[in-house]
Amino acid sequence: MHKQVGVVGAGSFGSVIANILAENSSVLLYARRPEVVEEIAETRMLSGYKFHRRVIPTNDLEFLANQCHVIFPIVSSSGFRETITDLSPFLHPYHLLIHGTKGLDIKKEAEGPLNRESVRTMSEVIREESVVVRIGCLAGPNLARELAEGQPGATVVASHFAEVIQTGQKLLRTNRFQVYGNADLIGIELCGVLKNIIAIASGALSGLGLGENARALLVSRGMVEMIYLGKALGGNTEAFIGLAGVGDLVATCSSKFSRNYTVGYRLAQGETLNEIMQNMDELAEGVNTTRIVKQLADYYDVSAPITRMLYRVLFEDLPVEKALDSLMKMSFSEDVNFL
Repeated sequence: MHKQVGVVGAGSFGSVIANILAENSSVLLYARRPEVVEEIAETRMLSGYKFHRRVIPTNDLEFLANQCHVIFPIVSSSGFRETITDLSPFLHPYHLLIHGTKGLDIKKEAEGPLNRESVRTMSEVIREESVVVRIGCLAGPNLARELAEGQPGATVVASHFAEVIQTGQKLLRTNRFQVYGNADLIGIELCGVLKNIIAIASGALSGLGLGENARALLVSRGMVEMIYLGKALGGNTEAFIGLAGVGDLVATCSSKFSRNYTVGYRLAQGETLNEIMQNMDELAEGVNTTRIVKQLADYYDVSAPITRMLYRVLFEDLPVEKALDSLMKMSFSEDVNFL
């Protein structure tokens, strides 16, 4: 068994990763609110998730950083920079961080149109806010509910450092959870970010009562769009045609367990974005991602019709039916033109 491993964030995905890690190691799980730590300690449960006996809750970041050389930060992108800033005083160059957050961060001082200089992936936030050098990310078709039920799954650990990939694989691999490696850290991060946009659109298709032909069209065109955007933002095509790209896209675009899919479904049923966001337990990352990526697509003049149309649905009150109608009328001459 490995020495203690840290997980920062007791949301659904953080809780599931803590349980998977606990099969091989003792795990310290950080939750910001003391009452959450108390609930986990007393009941061994949180939001329907049962915790492995080797998961120990804490709300002391200093204690966690002192005990754990390997830490998995898994919090929402909106709170990610603040969390790393809070953790940073206790981090050293020997620490190894593998995040599991699928979102983007806008630098506070960003002015004018958004471009790659003003937007950061989570690994870039870690590098900016701490002394940690060995950084990686987790991405893949990792629907928390299925993993919590012990169903088989897989993920990708991406990093510029082979040691980070090997450590992630050693800690996370179980009989029911496979772990692949990839050296394209930015590409793999962007896979996790961009597929959430397509997942919202896929939920909207289902909400309109459309079938699998329409979804297959959306997913395949969405894949092309992800590759265009990913290349413009610094990723490689290869990342998008693997598990973290097409694998995660397929899972998130067809599952009612996906928060992003749920947002799209409810929009198509006539709810407003405000109504949906008010009664969701956890943030659907794709909403904020759509806002950011639409601006990046404009800046770099990237063909991203799904992102642009979804932006209008989310933030300009364009009815879902009209958005779909406009997308279907667009003319695309080539099927695959990115290889």
